[in-house]
Amino acid sequence: VQLQASGGGLVQAGGSLRLSCAASGRTPSTYVMAWFRQAPGKEREFVAAISWSGDKTHYADSVKGRFTISRDNAKNAVYLQMNSLKPQDTAAYYCATDEAPASYSGTDYSSDYHYWGQGTLVTVSS
Repeated sequence: VQLQASGGGLVQAGGSLRLSCAASGRTPSTYVMAWFRQAPGKEREFVAAISWSGDKTHYADSVKGRFTISRDNAKNAVYLQMNSLKPQDTAAYYCATDEAPASYSGTDYSSDYHYWGQGTLVTVSS
């Protein structure tokens, strides 16, 4: 499975960005998708995840109410709508996936995901 993330950029605090991630190759029949991020000098951290069915999601406390994860299985894609961005959201954002039952919404642990994209950089200026 290959993942290609896009949509990063420079935005002012309070602004919005929408990240996209497309899966290709030998994708499983059903798979959970997630976003993680890594700021300079910090560990990679969980952001959000969504089940194959699309009706189960969970978020890191730091982004709840501001970020929304969604997916389009026909396009093998996952999205992250980021609103009310803050300077502390500045990071490289990575999409990740692994085979999972349709209703499984994933975990917060990067080690639970076997496939990763290359990352897209989000910079939020104050």
